[in-house]
Amino acid sequence: MTARRNWKRVHPTSTIEALRLCKEFAQEKKNLSVERIADRMGATHDSLYKWLATGRLPLISLPAFELACGCHFCSEFLATTAGKLLVDMPTGGSGSTASMVELNTGFAQALQLLTNFYANPAKTDPGDTLTALPRHLQQVAFHQANVVQHATPELDFAA
Repeated sequence: MTARRNWKRVHPTSTIEALRLCKEFAQEKKNLSVERIADRMGATHDSLYKWLATGRLPLISLPAFELACGCHFCSEFLATTAGKLLVDMPTGGSGSTASMVELNTGFAQALQLLTNFYANPAKTDPGDTLTALPRHLQQVAFHQANVVQHATPELDFAA
């Protein structure tokens, strides 16, 4: 039996690899064949096979492909090659004392891992640090989204 891949630690290094990772994720996690992915995209399976082989998926088809696969390895690769860091958009919720404590704890953990990494890179697991830093940024993004929503409230159409 093959060991299951830790998808949170997978990062593509090329366009073709990003496309193939999306396909493999869809096969492993959603039990989708290439034909079913193509069907959900509104494309032919022949076209999808060609795009996967050449890495030339039309950009207009990228959101549908990633939605069908349930992952965003292609978007991640494109952002990374442009020198950008991606942080998942937070989902709503209100800030609370517990969420502030969680934010502080997440920051402390990320800072400790980063400090350990810089003190002795050979004795640390870079994967742990690479997981903790975006997680903390996502917590910050959650609170940033709450402040933005408060500053620009939605219209009440019920009245």
